[in-house]
Amino acid sequence: MSTKILPEQKTAPQTSHGDGDHERFAHYADKRKITEAMVTGTPIRALCGKVWVPSRDPKKYPVCPECKEIYEGLPIGGGDGDDKQ
Repeated sequence: MSTKILPEQKTAPQTSHGDGDHERFAHYADKRKITEAMVTGTPIRALCGKVWVPSRDPKKYPVCPECKEIYEGLPIGGGDGDDKQ
């Protein structure tokens, strides 16, 4: 039986907005889809790609930085497009 010595590995905390971070934010999505999802329990997709069933007050959470960046980059429309949850 032999013992292997592995090279030292550096670990850094993940600061990305991976799946775990999505739960800490309020996301932007189509307002009609949010309403429908809250009534039917059907999952919807946020601008950032997160798929979830809206069920909580988004005013209690900070806005998802990815959703906000995408939303601010959209052209100004007539109000029928995406909106904040």
